Amino acid sequence: MSLAQQIHDSGFVIIRELIPVAELESVRASFEGLVDKQRKLWRGLAGPDDPSDGLWATGAQPRLGTFDGLVDDTDSARTIETILDKPLQISQQIMQAPAVAPTQFMMMCSPQTDHGPAAWHRDIHPIDQAPIAALQQDLLANGPGYLQWNLALYDDRVLWVVPGSHARPNTDAENSALADDPRQPLPGGLQVELNAGDAVVYSNLILHWGSSYSPTLRRTVHFGFRSVGGQQFPYVLGQHRRGEPAPFLSPSAQQAWAGHGKLYRQECDLIEKTLRAAINQDKPAFTEGIAALHPGEKMRIVTVILLSKLSYKLHFDEHPERSGYGADFTQDAQLRPLFSRRDTEKLWQRFAWLDDQLKAPDGEQYIPGYQSGPMSYRFESLPEGLTIETVMDSWA
Repeated sequence: MSLAQQIHDSGFVIIRELIPVAELESVRASFEGLVDKQRKLWRGLAGPDDPSDGLWATGAQPRLGTFDGLVDDTDSARTIETILDKPLQISQQIMQAPAVAPTQFMMMCSPQTDHGPAAWHRDIHPIDQAPIAALQQDLLANGPGYLQWNLALYDDRVLWVVPGSHARPNTDAENSALADDPRQPLPGGLQVELNAGDAVVYSNLILHWGSSYSPTLRRTVHFGFRSVGGQQFPYVLGQHRRGEPAPFLSPSAQQAWAGHGKLYRQECDLIEKTLRAAINQDKPAFTEGIAALHPGEKMRIVTVILLSKLSYKLHFDEHPERSGYGADFTQDAQLRPLFSRRDTEKLWQRFAWLDDQLKAPDGEQYIPGYQSGPMSYRFESLPEGLTIETVMDSWA
C-alpha cells in the first residue's frame, strides 16, 4: 500500500529509520546546539520571580519555535537540511503536488518536572479555518494539502492517535469519553511507538494526544509541509520564518529555500488578485482565482471560506472570540500593505454574509477534542446549500 493510501485510510504513517543509525549522533548534536542557544535566550527573558532557566524550567513541553532563527553556522544549518531532505521528498510523494514547502520548524523537548498528559485534540479551530466535515471532504477528494511530522531523535512513545478519525467527526462514544476526561486513552486509540530516528507523518485533522510530558529525555522535531499548486488550497498555508539560514545551507538546500520563498510570493499575488476580484464583484475573475488556488473541482468552497477568514484578519486583525486569530496564515503580513482601509472594508462586505452562514444556528457551539472552547462558529458541518455561487450572489 502506498504512503498516500495509508494517509487516506488511516490518517498517519510511520517512517522507520528516517535518520539512519550511523547519522543519528551527529544529527542529535546539531539539534542540541539549537537547544543550547534557545535556553540562553530563555534565561535572558526570565523575570525576577522566574527560575533562572525561564521557560526551560517551567514549560510542560519546552518548544523551539521557528528554530531557523537559531541557525548561524553550517553545523546548525544541518537541522534545516534534515527537514529539506527526506521529509520533503516523502511529503511531496504523499501529497502528489507540484511542490511542497515547510510551514514552520519546531522541536519539542522534555520538561524538567512531570506535567502529566495533555488533552486529546484535533489541530482545528473552526473560527479561522472551516467546519471539520468540509476539511475532511476536501482531503478525501483531493488528497492532503498539509501534513504534520514528528521526527524522534530519541525513543518516543508520547503521541497517540485514533486511526481513521481524520476522515470523520467525533463519534458519540468519543464525545462522551472526552467530556468525561480528555486526558485518558480513547476507545480505539493507538500509541505511536517511535524508535530513535523514526518519524510519524499525519494529518492534523486526526484525533491525537500527548500522553505524557515527563522528564524522560525527549527531542522530537515537529514540523509541517503544505502543498503548493496541489489539488487543494491548504487550510494550514502560512510560511513562518524567523531567520535567514540560507548562507549556511548546502547548495541544494539553498535552492529549495529560495524556491519556497518564490512560490510563496507567487501564491500571495494570486490571493491578492482573487480578493480584488471579490472587491470589484467580478464573478468570473473570482471563480477563476478560486480554481487556480484549488485546482480540484470538488470542495472549492473550502478555499472561499479560508479566503473569508483571511479577509477578516486583514480587516480586523484579531477576533474577540479567540486570541491569536488566524495563526495559520502569514499572508496577511504580505498583503496588508497592498490594501487600503477602504479596500478591506469592501472586502469584508463581500464575505460578511458567508461568515454569518458559518455561525452555529443556536448562537454558540462546542464539541470536545478541538483546539478551542465554545464559540459562535460551526464545528462540524457546513450549512445546507452553501456554494461559491450563493456566496457571490450575496454580493448583490
